[in-house]
Amino acid sequence: MIPPPPTQWPGLDGNAVGCREKLKMLTENYQEVAQVLQDAFEDAILMGVEEQAMRQVLADIVAGLVSPKRRGP
Repeated sequence: MIPPPPTQWPGLDGNAVGCREKLKMLTENYQEVAQVLQDAFEDAILMGVEEQAMRQVLADIVAGLVSPKRRGP
């Protein structure tokens, strides 16, 4: 089961993000990403991929995400 999105999203200043539109977008993004990951995971398992190996593949994707603040010009 996919856990629900966080009730608070920490901001850069240490305070929780409070803007309703930002919170709405964060929640929508969370739900969309969670569903895509769940679908990919299920497909892989049904095609014979070992479960822990697929979990590692998905974790590696997350670990490899590049922050837009670190991208060069």
